Amino acid sequence: QVQLVESGGGLVQAGDSLRLSCAASGRALSSYTMSWFRQAPGKDRERVATIVSSGRSTYYADSVKGRFTISRDNARNTMYLQMNSLKPEDTAVYYCAVASVSSRYLFTYDYAYWGQGTQVTVSS
Repeated sequence: QVQLVESGGGLVQAGDSLRLSCAASGRALSSYTMSWFRQAPGKDRERVATIVSSGRSTYYADSVKGRFTISRDNARNTMYLQMNSLKPEDTAVYYCAVASVSSRYLFTYDYAYWGQGTQVTVSS
């Protein structure tokens, strides 16, 4: 059984930076595609960034492109999300997730494992 634990969230001001971490245990995740999702109150969960197993390919939602950077350290079984130039609309609970099949990662139902989430609040 895979367990994912997110950390690094908090309350910041617009323009600040945060770095989220997702530490995995129970299985080596070096061969899996992983993503960060977020969910704001009253909104659907949206995929923010995705990284393939090797780390060589990444995807970003248009809303965060150029501001967020996803990375992973397979030796530490950990994934990161560096968030710069934060905006109030980035306020959400952020979740890390592991795709069931590495080639399918677009939708929430493509993911087998989820963390408990970490709150990010950006004040204006």
